Amino acid sequence: MPKLCLILGDQLSLSLSALQMLDKDSDHIMLAELYTESHYVKHNKLKIALIFSAMRHFAQQLREAGYHVEYYAYENTKDQFSSFTDAVKHQLTQHSYTQLICTEPGEYRVNKEMQSWHHDLALDILIEPDNRFFFSLTQMHSWFAERKVPRMEHFYQFARKQTGLLMEDNKPLGGRFNFDKENRHAWQANTPLPPTLEHQQDKITQEVLNLVEQEFSDFPGKLERFNFAVTRQQALAALAHFISHKLPQFGQFQDALSDKNNTLFHSLIASYINIGLLLPQEVCQAAIEAYQDEKAPLNAVEGFVRQILGWREYVRGLYWYAGESYKEKNALNATTPLPSWFWTSKTQMRCVSQAISHSLDDAYAHHIQRLMIIGNFSLLAGLDVKQVCDWYLAVYIDAFEWVELPNTLGMALYADDGLLASKPYAASANYINKMGDHCASCRYNPKLVTGAKACPFNALYWDFIQRHESKFAHNPRMALMVKQWQKKDVSDQKAIVQWATSLIEKLDQV
Repeated sequence: MPKLCLILGDQLSLSLSALQMLDKDSDHIMLAELYTESHYVKHNKLKIALIFSAMRHFAQQLREAGYHVEYYAYENTKDQFSSFTDAVKHQLTQHSYTQLICTEPGEYRVNKEMQSWHHDLALDILIEPDNRFFFSLTQMHSWFAERKVPRMEHFYQFARKQTGLLMEDNKPLGGRFNFDKENRHAWQANTPLPPTLEHQQDKITQEVLNLVEQEFSDFPGKLERFNFAVTRQQALAALAHFISHKLPQFGQFQDALSDKNNTLFHSLIASYINIGLLLPQEVCQAAIEAYQDEKAPLNAVEGFVRQILGWREYVRGLYWYAGESYKEKNALNATTPLPSWFWTSKTQMRCVSQAISHSLDDAYAHHIQRLMIIGNFSLLAGLDVKQVCDWYLAVYIDAFEWVELPNTLGMALYADDGLLASKPYAASANYINKMGDHCASCRYNPKLVTGAKACPFNALYWDFIQRHESKFAHNPRMALMVKQWQKKDVSDQKAIVQWATSLIEKLDQV
């Protein structure tokens, strides 16, 4: 009798561990588009379309490679199956199987369901480790368990040494592990932007776009903006385009903000890695080869490799090490409801409006927009942690809980009390004005703290410091700002707090 292999929508790789366990001539593969997976948050239509189209193309690729594939399309499952368990049980009625094989899922939610199969299904269950990362979950758990303060920079150095990437004689190329100080240039408006890569849409993608528009009409996202790779071949073309046209200037402008363009020199390939169309090892190697061929500077290549080898692996390890209760953390007691403009982008703050409109319409914003614009405002205003995390998970095309939750709850909101970040990433309007040109088109003045024309970031920043004064006074990276607050005249402090309070009370109008 054959074995059955379940492949999830973010596991679309021929090198997947579960696939390696199959006999192509006898075993079966199943993929399923499920209502529950597309509705547990209000996912961006572009994200749903990408995953459904990529799944259908991957099924086609598997069939062309000689595999027997059972595919459950959304049209046939939305009223029939409420979970992967339902889909698997149905498939078990269609054939007799000796074993169900899976690759471990990326999220606790799905892992809990899979673990129940050991007791609920009458066949052998084999869940293989996910081999699409540099490090296994076992390795990551050991690394975190051995450290009282498990910082990403320490992991990154460990990862460089373990993999040998950008290393020579066990020393980092260029004499440093981190070239971040060279990668913080403000946006220069006269810098020529790279060309856009257009991905052709075939019949499969067009059918998916029509389906998503019909079934998810009230979800965020503009499907006319769909320009994503849905096959391995297209994803490789996107990687090559980044290496040739963007990587050389990616480093210096990776933190920059532009009112005219929200992608700049960013790669736009995170979603392809996260669903399996690209592998992190080949992505890093492509960047390193560009450096070796003198087509990209070391600071750019190191900064890019750090995002993949360092940050991506680290947040996955932290997600699984911290446990399922991590999502319940709220160290700063942030409970202010999400303003309505998080779903409309209709705020008068130009930087926030731009970042949110691109997030909603294009399912994309780069890391500074996510962290220092939207995340920073959410932190300063004390927005409800769960609502913010659910919003990030919903709107971004590359968002899966294992990568989204630590980035949002830990990095942006400091809700884990410093497990991930050594300080809150809080900043006033000065940072935003320095890194980009949004302020020039904004009704608010970045230099004013209170009053109708004052940028809300300023009063909210000082009010944030005041609200958590006792906690931050003992943080080496925040103590200076606490002292600056304490040096202000009492009358100034009172005016700032009153103005910040009024802003929070009318956030929908800001």
